[in-house]
Amino acid sequence: MKYKKITQNFYGGDTLKVAKALLGKYLVRKYHSKKLAGRIVETEAYVGPNDLASHASRGKTPRNLIMFNGAGYWYVYLVYGLNYCLNVVTEQKDYPAAVLIRALEPITGIEIMIKLRGINDINQLTNGPGKLCQALRINKKLNGTKAFGNELYIEDRGYRVSGRGIKSANRVGVDYAGKYKDKKWRFYLKDCQFVSLR
Repeated sequence: MKYKKITQNFYGGDTLKVAKALLGKYLVRKYHSKKLAGRIVETEAYVGPNDLASHASRGKTPRNLIMFNGAGYWYVYLVYGLNYCLNVVTEQKDYPAAVLIRALEPITGIEIMIKLRGINDINQLTNGPGKLCQALRINKKLNGTKAFGNELYIEDRGYRVSGRGIKSANRVGVDYAGKYKDKKWRFYLKDCQFVSLR
C-alpha cells in the first residue's frame, strides 16, 4: 500500500474522534535527510475553551495562540522547562482544541532514536510525550508548522484499529481541572507495550 499523508481536513473534525482515529497512524519526522517514524499508540484530547485541563481555558495567550488558528498545525510547548510535548490542533478557527501525541511504537530510525534518547531500551524510547519528542528531535522550532507539511507529519499506512482495540482512560496530570479531570479523553491501543500508562 502506498503511504498516504493525512490532510488538513482530517484534523478539522471532532477532537475526540480525531484522537481515536490517530491511533495506528504513523508520525514521521525528517531529520538530517533520514526518516524517523513511529506508530501512534496513545493520544489525549483537549476540547474547547471550557476544558479546564487545556491551556486554552486561560484564554488566548502568546503561548497557546496556535490553538485558536484552525486545524492541522503543530502546537509544541515546553513542560516545566524540561520536556517538549507535541499536539496537533483540531476543529475550527477560534475553537481551541488539540490532540496530544502521548506515545509511539518505534518503527523506523530506531538506532537514531536510541542515540537521541541516550538509552537502549526500545520500550522506553517513545512511551511518553516528552520521550517521543526527544527521540524524534521535536522542539519549539516546529510550533505552528503544518502537520501536513514535509518536516513533521502523520501518515496512513493502512494499519487498521478496531473500536474494541481501543481503551479510554483519564488524562494524565490534570488533577487541577475540576470535573474535567475525570474525562476519559485519553485513548490507547489495548495490550500495547509502548503506551505510557494503562
